[in-house]
Amino acid sequence: MHQEKLGKILTSVAKRMRADFEQSRNFNHNGEAGTSREVLVQNFLSGYLPAHVQAVHNAEVIAANGDVSPQCDIVLIDRGTPPFTSLSGFRIIPNECVYGMVEVKTKLDGDQLVDACKKISRMRMLPKIAYRPIPGVIARSTNAYGRKHSYFPTSGMIFAFDSLSLETIGRHLVEWCRTRNPIEWPDSVWVAGKGYLQWRDPRNGSLLRSPKAGASLVQIDAISEQDVLLPWTLHLNVHFSDAWMHPLDLIPYSGATMLGKISNAWSM
Repeated sequence: MHQEKLGKILTSVAKRMRADFEQSRNFNHNGEAGTSREVLVQNFLSGYLPAHVQAVHNAEVIAANGDVSPQCDIVLIDRGTPPFTSLSGFRIIPNECVYGMVEVKTKLDGDQLVDACKKISRMRMLPKIAYRPIPGVIARSTNAYGRKHSYFPTSGMIFAFDSLSLETIGRHLVEWCRTRNPIEWPDSVWVAGKGYLQWRDPRNGSLLRSPKAGASLVQIDAISEQDVLLPWTLHLNVHFSDAWMHPLDLIPYSGATMLGKISNAWSM
């Protein structure tokens, strides 16, 4: 049927990604293999994200207060982001321009899940304060993680090519989240060929865009013919089709740096 076309397309994409992943196993250097797998996910994201969102591989995020993120596998940014630097393919991104991040794992286990969760939590805690106000415009906001934000908060997802059983990963995730505020929780976990973990509203059973207090975690097993790329594509659309940012103000990033000395002044 006509409405099944996207599913068929993504099924073929999933098969190609799996074949490329298997090929990357032949790399002798673990760093090269890891990078190639991150690039596979980046290429997929580049084809299915909204046009105003860009997937960047191998980036570090900085905040105007001087805080720095850990190195991120994939950062999802506004296409208008200034290129602070792209030395050897490495980019430095101002946090205000960040919409989300994806941590990529070869085989997800409990330790790697915790590592990814910590990175997402640390990234989401970076302040977004360097914006220029727009006079006369109704203030825009986004509701996520159980609160109202005056900016677009950073989404955090985990994608793995393989993992322990989803049930085991789910138990590890619940244990990690139990003692933390929802603002630190990842939005979802995706494992190729197995399924995904997502948050659900216990009141009506609907899947949530982002977690909030009282949400339950659900395990959704993949349909073998589709893998997880179709539901992940829809999840990405929900998260980023309305991604937005205020105009970036670079002045706070200059800090106390001298911009020059006034030597003359003329009155008119």
